[in-house]
Amino acid sequence: MAIVLWQALGVTWGLAGTGALLAYALEPYGQGVLHGLTAFASFALGDDGSSPPEPYGLPRVLALITGLTALAVLIVVLLTAGVQTFRARRRHRILLALVAREDPVVPGVRVVDHPGAAAYCVPGLRSQVVVSAGALKLLSPAELTAVLAHETAHVRERHDLVLLPFAALRRALPWSRMVERVQSEVSLLVEMAADDVARRYCSPRRLATALLRFGTAGAVPAPHGALGASNSSDAVMARVERLVTPAPDLPRRVRYSILAFSVTLTVSAPLLWLMPH
Repeated sequence: MAIVLWQALGVTWGLAGTGALLAYALEPYGQGVLHGLTAFASFALGDDGSSPPEPYGLPRVLALITGLTALAVLIVVLLTAGVQTFRARRRHRILLALVAREDPVVPGVRVVDHPGAAAYCVPGLRSQVVVSAGALKLLSPAELTAVLAHETAHVRERHDLVLLPFAALRRALPWSRMVERVQSEVSLLVEMAADDVARRYCSPRRLATALLRFGTAGAVPAPHGALGASNSSDAVMARVERLVTPAPDLPRRVRYSILAFSVTLTVSAPLLWLMPH
């Protein structure tokens, strides 16, 4: 539920922020942002010989430029991040085809002969779960099962699509500490969500001990485009504590309330672009 809420807040923040600027800039047209943009484009291109309802002052011009620029940056950065991630995954799959091997101990998992401890997944249509030879030596069979269940959860739940918009927002606003904090929080929530799925198939304590082993052994970072173990000690300890002493589940009415609030936020932002102002 927390991930859904963060996604709703992100979408609402982006659309509401740019929409507010454009709504102010296009207020003379009075028919909503989309209609105002269409009317302004017709006027700028001279398609219908119309003129704006009132002279445009400098504040409205600046608001229009800022709003369009912010919207364009968000879209371009999101598309660029998606394309770069897709290419990185394709290159890594090619590399895995050359250097990785199958191991009967872990069927369906690609094993890389590296002494360091590494476990990650490469999401996508041809998803793969990868572990290193060092991780096979480091972990017990039960711990290895827990780690593989965690990585498989990332693949099945498509957590990469959850993280992509926040990574793109971080690229667009690299100076913002708030965006950095939000990205870190969502990354932690995604890891916790995979932990929740993994503990259906293994002991939570085994997953916790595996996380601690990775932390003390110095886990190898996952390559670009893949999802792997976090190197943040605070994040690892938060996950371990949650696995060892889980908090009680939220009441059903609270979960439904959060879901309803998230849906309302997500739907209201696009509607504001259509409503007259």
